[in-house]
Amino acid sequence: MGIHNYLEHFGGLPVADLRHSSSSESSAVPGTQPPERYRRTTPPYGISPGEYAPDAVAWRLRSRVWDDDPELTEIYEYFLDTVDTSKVTALIVGAWDEDMSEENPLVGRLARDAHRFPALRHLFVGDVVQEESEISWMTLGPVTPLLEAYPLMTELGVRGVENAPAESPAFTPMRHEHLRRLRIESGGLAARIVRAVGLSDLPALEELELWLGAAEYGGDASVDDLADLLTGARVPALRHLGLMNSEFQDEIAEALAGAPVTARLESLDLSMGMLGDRGAEALLTGQPLGHLRELRIRHHFVSDAMTERLRAALRAAGVTSNVSPTGDPRNWGDGRYIEVSE
Repeated sequence: MGIHNYLEHFGGLPVADLRHSSSSESSAVPGTQPPERYRRTTPPYGISPGEYAPDAVAWRLRSRVWDDDPELTEIYEYFLDTVDTSKVTALIVGAWDEDMSEENPLVGRLARDAHRFPALRHLFVGDVVQEESEISWMTLGPVTPLLEAYPLMTELGVRGVENAPAESPAFTPMRHEHLRRLRIESGGLAARIVRAVGLSDLPALEELELWLGAAEYGGDASVDDLADLLTGARVPALRHLGLMNSEFQDEIAEALAGAPVTARLESLDLSMGMLGDRGAEALLTGQPLGHLRELRIRHHFVSDAMTERLRAALRAAGVTSNVSPTGDPRNWGDGRYIEVSE
């Protein structure tokens, strides 16, 4: 997953874009299961409803307004009319506007139409690449109502920033019994969302990733807003934690070095942020990390010497260290920066 490439697989299935009946694009070879080539890469835009069984692909609904596609709501209505949505297990919502600054119109519809999707377990809202919209332009819709509408949902991913008024937060503290994977990708994640995640009771949650983003784009969280999450009390099943794309990555590393949740993790991802030697030192001198299967740090500002120390320590403990090269500090320009902001 990333802002430069569309999802190719989701919910264990290859992704297929739904072609509206008004499209003149050629279709793929009919069949009830995706051809082998579609198991390796994303099918081209333009899959007719009858070409796959409803549960054979992860359906992506998106409007290419620059190619005169119908509006997303019209594509959605066509989806309801032509696909047996009672059997759909994975759904992706892509581009919906020229700049995505207005709330995605399908977020509310999907919550209201939950009875049409009794088998839906995997949902991603905002599969929009940078060529279509900057992440900071994309409005993060109401996440909590989606989870409330789908109590059996096991995976939810969303992308964007919160432009909601104070009385309508995108995420509020809640309890969800079955959610196993939650991913919130943002160039600026509001502190109240970070706190709400930490205050949510998610007993089945195994994987959590938060892109915290930059203050300039609404990322006003601090390490204090992670306090409830880092106790691990409300996420007893958590095994993978990604606290990523942050301007205060050193402080996050320091907090993790003594956090109760760290001892239960199998993998930890601190990529995309402004991690430096201070944070790396905290990882080396804090609680032992030898229980981890993997530590991932891609895009960072740790010196070569400290990077090697970290790799050596993890290697000695049997931990896979997926730590990228630092890069030449002379190329840092004005200083450190996160990977995804605007």
